[in-house]
Order: sequence, then structure tokens, then C-alpha cells
Amino acid sequence: MGYIGVKGGKDAITNSEKTVDYYRKKNKDKPVELEQIKNQMRLAVDKVMSEGSLYCPEIAALAVKQAEGDLLEASYLVRAFRSTLPRVGYSIGVKSDEMFIIRRISSSFQDIPGGQILGPSRDYSLRLLDFKLINEEKFNADPPRIENENISNEPDIFKPMEKVIDYLRKESLLEYPVRNNNKKPYDITRDQVNMPLERSARLQRLTRGEEGAILAFGYASMRGWGSVHPTLAEVRVGYMPVKIRHPHWNFEVTIGRITATEVDSICSFKKDTVVSESGEKEIKYNFTLGYGFVFGHNDKKAIAMSILDRTLSEKENNSPVKDQEFVLYHIDGIESQGFISHLKLPHYVTFQSAMDRLRSMKKNVFHEDKELIASYDE
Repeated sequence: MGYIGVKGGKDAITNSEKTVDYYRKKNKDKPVELEQIKNQMRLAVDKVMSEGSLYCPEIAALAVKQAEGDLLEASYLVRAFRSTLPRVGYSIGVKSDEMFIIRRISSSFQDIPGGQILGPSRDYSLRLLDFKLINEEKFNADPPRIENENISNEPDIFKPMEKVIDYLRKESLLEYPVRNNNKKPYDITRDQVNMPLERSARLQRLTRGEEGAILAFGYASMRGWGSVHPTLAEVRVGYMPVKIRHPHWNFEVTIGRITATEVDSICSFKKDTVVSESGEKEIKYNFTLGYGFVFGHNDKKAIAMSILDRTLSEKENNSPVKDQEFVLYHIDGIESQGFISHLKLPHYVTFQSAMDRLRSMKKNVFHEDKELIASYDE
């Protein structure tokens, strides 16, 4: 069951929408331009693209403006717009080592090939208000330069950078990767959702989930409601290529790049039984892996997503955060917003019925009490 829209009287809704527009314009300020939202509120735009499940910074910026900064409402607008778009083709799967990296950190190893790249982040700064922004008039910012002769300021955008987990796999310390069986990918926007879901469907639900809900369930898992407390092998933020197969010449072409965040989490040990070619069984112990991938720059959501990916992969269902139906149905912000908002709809008939039942119950109890008191008097 899904609760999405709220309906009401036509005239009342029209006037209500006009009032919303009036509140946005009443101070007669200069309208905020979409380019300003897209460039100066990039994290808000990234959040809306992720939860709206549509990569288009212009549309996301428009939704943020229309929703007056209500990011959940903006995501709702984007997802509704997405449902009207025709599907013209399918992209080809790409490897994330093709990402042009602007941020890459690892909490598992200090020295990683290519080095730790902090990139744009507030993780290491004091959370203090910058009052200089109040009277900010124009920008005059130059890109940071690396003051080291041995490090180039012009990285090769097409140079693949190997992932940290690849080194663990070379030492046979990590579980075996998922085999490519050429199975048609699960599409949660078209295929019926039946629990339990396969991993590809779970990842789709997670990456579309509301950031706060993802964080809450991931945090709950780490606090003891689950058994996953990972170490981050790698957090990557950068530009991923989008490739399609040329419709006429049938070869791969890159049609653009998208900003994305990817996380590989190293989790607890796992016991695997491997059958060799000779038929002998061999027991191996490896690290398990959690994976997170979201549109835009959003470390927190991608990390929490990787925790839930691992948590929901466990066979034991002895905790709410391990229950696929409980987690995957309740992280969708659009669905949650609709269900909560439907309470604002008229419930006059049902509430009147509840009042009549309560009055009848009270009346019956009153008569029963009088009869009981009378019997005691006798």
C-alpha cells in the first residue's frame, strides 16, 4: 500500500498554492537563480538527486527552489517528474576504478597507492559559524595548488586507480566477488517487490532511501541491533563515466560523467567452504564486504548504506535492522511522507464512528455499574 498525494477541495487547494507563492515572493527579493542553487548548494542538490532517483542537477535545483528548501518535498517532485520520462536505452556497466577521483580516503590503511586524497570535506574542520558569509558579496576563489614538486597538479582523468579491496583479494583475505551470470538486473521501478529481495534490488532500495533513515538504521546496526561495525576500506568521490552501446556501430561510447560516492566496508570474518577441482572441500576464512553507492557527494549516506548492505545480507533475522521488509519499506522518504501526510486528510466519518462506539461503550459500562451497585445494596 502506498500513500503518496494529499487531495482536498479544488478552490481551497488553488488558494493555498497561491499563498505559498506569496510567502516566497512577499519580501520582493531578487529571485534565486538555478545556477546559484546548483553551484552553491551542491550537497542539497546531490541529496535530492539521490532520493529522487534521477541524475539531473538542473531538475534537482529547480525542485529545491520550488519546495523552498524542503529537500524531502524536492525529492518527491523529482521522482514524480522521473516517472513521466520515457526510457530510451540502457547504460553499460562500468568499473568504479574508472572514476576520476576528487576524494579518496581509507581508514584501513595509512599508505594506499595514489595516496589519501581528502578533497572537499568538512570532516576535519571545527563546527563553528563563519560570520563572514553574512556580508559576502562576490566570490574570488582560486583552486588549491599542491605545493610539492613531486606531485602533479594535472592528474590523468582517464587513468584507472586500483581499489583497496583489490589488494585484499590478491591475498585471498576477502570473500569471493559476485559472479557475473549475465542475469537481467532487477528493476524495482518495474518489477514487483516481493520480500526477500535479491542483493541488486536491495541496493537499489537503499540508494533511493532517505538519508536520515539510512543513517538511523546504520547507526542502530553499529550500536548492537546488528552485528556490523566495519572498517572503511575506501571512500571514493568522483566522476563516473556513463557508457552506452552506439545504436548504429555497436561499440561502447562515453556520453558523459556523473558525480558519485562509493564506499567499500570491510566487515567481520566469514567461514566459506570451497570445493576444489579434485572435489576436496577446503575451509577458508575471509573478510566480508559491504557496499554503498549514491549519486553526488554524500559520504555519510554511502557509508551507512554499506553497513545495511552487509546487515541485510546476513541469514539470521533476529533483529529489526536485519529484517528486509522492516528496513527497506521504511527508508523510502517519499512513501513515509505520503503515509504521514495522509493524516491531514479529512477523517470525519471514521472518527465520528469511533466517537459513537466510545459513547455506546461508556453508556453500557454506566448501566452495568448501576446494576452492580444495586445488587450490592440488596
